[in-house]
Amino acid sequence: MADSALLQRTELPRPNVSLADARIIFNDFYGFSGEIQELGSQQDRNFLIDTGDERLVLKVTRAEYPQHELDAQNRAMDHLRALDIGLRIPEPVAALTGEFIPQIEINGEYYWVRLLSFLDGQPLTRQKYLAPEVVAAFGDVVARVASGLKEFRHEGLDRELQWDLRRAGPVALHLLKSVTDQKQRDRIAKAMIMAVKRLQPLASELRIQPIHHDITDDNVVATPDASGRLTPDGVIDFGDVLYGWLVADLAVTCAALLHHADGDPFFILPAIKAFHARYPLNEAELKALWPLIVARAGVLVASSEQQLSIDPGNDYVLGNIEHERTIFEVATSAPYPLMEAAILEAAGALPDQPEVTIAHPLLPALQQADVRLTDLTVTSPDLPRDSWADQEIDWKLLARAAMETGVASTRYGEYRLSYTKPLSATPPATFALHIDVCLPGGTEAFAPCDATIVLDGHHLILSSPEISLHLDGIDCSLEDGASVKAGDPVGAVAGAAGGVGGLRIQLCRDPDLVPPLFAKPQQSAIWSRICPSPSRLLGVGVDAPEPVSQELLERRRKNFAKPQKNYYRKPPQIERGWKEHLFDVNGRAYLDMVNNVTILGHGHPLLADAVGRQWAMLNTNSRFHYAAVAEFSERLASLAPDGLDTVFLVNSGSEAVDLALRLAWAHSGQSNILSLLEAYHGWTVASDAVSTSIADNPRALETRPDWVHPVLSPNTYRGKHRGEGSTAAYVEAVAEKIAEIEKQGGHLGGFIAESVYGNAGGIPLPPGYLNQVYELVRQHGGLCIADEVQVGYGRLGHHFWGFEQQGVVPDIITVAKGMGNGQPLGAVITRREIADSLEKEGYFFSSSGGSPVSCVVGMTVLDIMRDENLQQNARDVGDHLKARLEALGQRFPIVGAVHGMGLYLGLEFVRDRDTLEPATEETAAICDRLLDLGVIMQPTGDHLNVLKIKPPLCLARESADFFVEMLEKVLSDGW
Repeated sequence: MADSALLQRTELPRPNVSLADARIIFNDFYGFSGEIQELGSQQDRNFLIDTGDERLVLKVTRAEYPQHELDAQNRAMDHLRALDIGLRIPEPVAALTGEFIPQIEINGEYYWVRLLSFLDGQPLTRQKYLAPEVVAAFGDVVARVASGLKEFRHEGLDRELQWDLRRAGPVALHLLKSVTDQKQRDRIAKAMIMAVKRLQPLASELRIQPIHHDITDDNVVATPDASGRLTPDGVIDFGDVLYGWLVADLAVTCAALLHHADGDPFFILPAIKAFHARYPLNEAELKALWPLIVARAGVLVASSEQQLSIDPGNDYVLGNIEHERTIFEVATSAPYPLMEAAILEAAGALPDQPEVTIAHPLLPALQQADVRLTDLTVTSPDLPRDSWADQEIDWKLLARAAMETGVASTRYGEYRLSYTKPLSATPPATFALHIDVCLPGGTEAFAPCDATIVLDGHHLILSSPEISLHLDGIDCSLEDGASVKAGDPVGAVAGAAGGVGGLRIQLCRDPDLVPPLFAKPQQSAIWSRICPSPSRLLGVGVDAPEPVSQELLERRRKNFAKPQKNYYRKPPQIERGWKEHLFDVNGRAYLDMVNNVTILGHGHPLLADAVGRQWAMLNTNSRFHYAAVAEFSERLASLAPDGLDTVFLVNSGSEAVDLALRLAWAHSGQSNILSLLEAYHGWTVASDAVSTSIADNPRALETRPDWVHPVLSPNTYRGKHRGEGSTAAYVEAVAEKIAEIEKQGGHLGGFIAESVYGNAGGIPLPPGYLNQVYELVRQHGGLCIADEVQVGYGRLGHHFWGFEQQGVVPDIITVAKGMGNGQPLGAVITRREIADSLEKEGYFFSSSGGSPVSCVVGMTVLDIMRDENLQQNARDVGDHLKARLEALGQRFPIVGAVHGMGLYLGLEFVRDRDTLEPATEETAAICDRLLDLGVIMQPTGDHLNVLKIKPPLCLARESADFFVEMLEKVLSDGW
């Protein structure tokens, strides 16, 4: 048992010291005056004073705590500061008497007082989300402090403290007297008993040294990095420093991190890995870590309940108790075998797993050739369209396969698409730890090893010291507790003879564990050690192949040219889509908010059927005569303003822009082209030449050919001239550029611009801008090209073409991307006389532009857009989405503006709304965090500080709300 002095300390109230008392102490004992406020503490009183020149912390401690313990705390801080461990540490400040720990009397009670320098920064307690890098930084901080204290010695370290995890069991049981909730008291007691039981055989191998023992999210000080992410770089509150178990120092930190874990105990693993890398733990310490975390969680909850019974007005305890309850819930939710293995793996110390001993097959009648395996993964051909959403689809496919072959089985270790959850902030459990088998009823089953029969209703367990076999679907006549030898019959598959029966099979190495049927992807490697494959049990291979995402990424990098980038540093392997959802090979669903290529959405069955039919009949090039090219060209021309009646079909937006420039040159006889700064138009030589976005090409402004004349970007948000009244100034910039060209003896060939500033995030052009610029350009002999590749074709909702917003008609329209829903397809629409001008340079031909398949795709896309009212959906859902995004701007200063309309929106992040300093690093981090939450999003703009929101036009209102909610979560909780 813990000694009586220790237990008495747990019942002490905080010092009875007011702000007025603190002001007297600051002035009389230290000679300071200034603004004073109280800081939180569980058993001390802490006060912050701001003198105007510096900030200091006054700590008032009850006299029952020996002075040499407080001196140990001061000396520990001095010791670490002298070592320069790369962390900020408070500095003790002497009183006017020269004492560092004077004793004072207040209201008839004696207290010790100390003054420490204040570390600027923020604690991380209220930061709900901590990135893996921050979690790792916590582990590194603990290791730095522990390593620094290793050689520190002081008599005050030998102390009795309720937080010492070596005494966690008896302390918690003592504190539990104050827990009035009987159910909660029993849960805490049970958790503590189990933790202590697992610690006892390891205790002799746990190293003891000086430790801080309270490096929590409350007791680190963090400063923002380049992305605005708070990262710990200082340590405060040495009140619990003592001789203790080294691993307990890490356990305290990991326990504190659990209230940021969103229910996932694996969240702490980066901290463990980082600690172990700097200060290696031995095997016993690694195995003791999770029991110590559970013990810490139990002591925290019990101590807070007890402290509130003594001091009901303690705001510090009241503010933290919900966090502590969360810590306890997460700590007690994870089985010990799972966490022990996960911790050992994080430390690189996980031993090889021995093979399960199988002395006799479970189902000797089963032969490999007889068994048909179902495929329930993301790439399964048996899950067309959205059939994966059918809750019974697994059994339906299994039964169908069994009807065809007699015996069918699901696969162990496959990530099932049927268990995915669209619009989910967390990955669902999709990894199968079991198999289901359909086989003839009455098939005999035999014990694979010596075991004890455990019956739980219809659930049968064959339990042995090495392995437990869990079976459902067996008619067993044996009694609960009966012993069987390997090869003994245990029953038969339920079902009439000649009929089909169902059998569920699962192995588990822990006899005390009721294993889950599915594991989350991030936990699957550990769970599969605990619940191994039943293939050896059956003598039949039932394992699904593991995804090889990293290997595929390496192969991509080896043979796929480096300039062809992929999204994200660690990209998910996406292999399926449906409407506005994407699915990776782990069965994780993502909301696609960036894919303006798939305007209809992913996997549209009508489009797939139409393409399949046309491929089966004919696909060639447009120099042949067939109906589709005439019909599609006619449809496109009918969508354009009167007079624009001639169509070129190409295979991409870049090719469309390239051709539009050639048409302008051919018709005008001049090569000089005006383009806007900050614009992007494509990757061919000509389309790249008129692209000036430094985000896409950092050297864009210095490498433009002589015939390209960039003009001032009419960016009404952050441009040289801002707001709706900026039209005249931006038009004047165009006039000046034309005059400059003509002054040098040149003449204008044309002007190209996106009708809405797409690459800058959908910023609308100033009112009347295109009307006046088009007039200027035409007056000087040039043609006007509207690049509608990104913003046109119904995406704006309120308009089919972007130029309609400006009330103009261009001479040439370029369009691509969404018109093919992913099929390489683009078009140039112009007047007949402009198209005929190209004859002077010979004929034009695009190998796949205008092919039968491409034309059928284009017409089917238009049919679906019409029949499903997708432009109207873009308007309705887009307006709703924009309003919700603008509401975020009322709450979060980082939101500078919401641009665009319909389903082409841009959310611009800034560090300062007055200077408009772009929040570039923050935007990248926000996109990465959104990926974690199930949203695909990427930045755009010259500063890469704008979320480019351009989802499929089928985006549901529910999906739009999910996107806003996840974005709100990131902005609220951190990234």
